Amino acid sequence: MSQFLILIYEEEAPYDTADQALFNEVMSAHQAFGEKYKDKLRGGEALKPTKTARTVRGDAVTDGPFLETKEVLGGYYVVEAGSLDEAVEIAKECPARFGCVEVREVMVFN
Repeated sequence: MSQFLILIYEEEAPYDTADQALFNEVMSAHQAFGEKYKDKLRGGEALKPTKTARTVRGDAVTDGPFLETKEVLGGYYVVEAGSLDEAVEIAKECPARFGCVEVREVMVFN
């Protein structure tokens, strides 16, 4: 079995103005996803907003993300799957209400 990252890219703005009902709906969707794939999940975390990030290039440090983009990395799951196709099928159910997900295989070095 290989491990794959499901990277969750979404717009942050809808969450900035979200009410508790929306927050609860999104959290419930992630909890349901986690419960459904608990035998495949090997980890995952949500990330704080990009306004808390720093970008480092050599000695230069800037606030926020380096790229100007609407959708930013907001969190990830690590899943174990037999193939990229299986990981993609799992990723299709990953909540990303305001964006998309990307599936990448974890590289193993011998």
